[in-house]
Amino acid sequence: MFTCYLRPIKFKATMKPLLVLLIIIALGCNEAKQPLPDAVLPLQKEIQLEQLSEKYQPFEYGLNGPAGKFAEVQGDRITLKAEKQTDFFIEPGSPPYELANAPLLLKAVDNTKPFTFSCKTTPIHQVKYDAGMAFIFVDEKNWLKFAFEADERMNKRLVTVKTAGYSDDNNHDAVENDFAYLKISSDTKVIGFYYSLDNKEWQLVRVFKNEYPSVIRLGIGTQSPAGEGNTSVFEEIQFSGQSVKDFRMGI
Repeated sequence: MFTCYLRPIKFKATMKPLLVLLIIIALGCNEAKQPLPDAVLPLQKEIQLEQLSEKYQPFEYGLNGPAGKFAEVQGDRITLKAEKQTDFFIEPGSPPYELANAPLLLKAVDNTKPFTFSCKTTPIHQVKYDAGMAFIFVDEKNWLKFAFEADERMNKRLVTVKTAGYSDDNNHDAVENDFAYLKISSDTKVIGFYYSLDNKEWQLVRVFKNEYPSVIRLGIGTQSPAGEGNTSVFEEIQFSGQSVKDFRMGI
């Protein structure tokens, strides 16, 4: 604690504004400095990742597994199954809600270099919030979800959630398709999310600053926050060591 002492002085009428300023400063000096609030909540606990066999390539890790229980591989097709009340979301308001238990398959990515990840997902939208998703995972408090999800009115739409301590929640375009192509790309400075209905013409969903660690985990997942479970099929999974050239067009 730092304390100031202000010695009384004789002053003329023209010095009154200066005296008032000095009194304000002196009063402030007697208050202990309060720490600034953290912009991001401290990391909570060590994440237990399951090391996967070659069967699950290109993915290396399973989260909220075991993968043998929630993932089925048939050639180039991966089917993920979520149990009820599975989600990734940290409510910024009330009532309190925090889940990070949806099953994920992940691959370690060097975030100091450009990358692009894309996949086709076909979720079974039985109830609201059922979704298949592409995912960037750092830890339980820091992650990004890019979902093809059923909303409250059972519209199938693109949804993104960016979480740093707490989650935002963004509903994007609604589509008629039963499937959607999802793409995540970074040039190391920014990250772009895109979707397509034909894997040719891509629509920008959001672009934001890449402020994540040098190694992140990138992959796929499925969720069923409000239902009894959900299944999502993933096909045409591709990783590249290059970014898109046009971050508005996604190509």
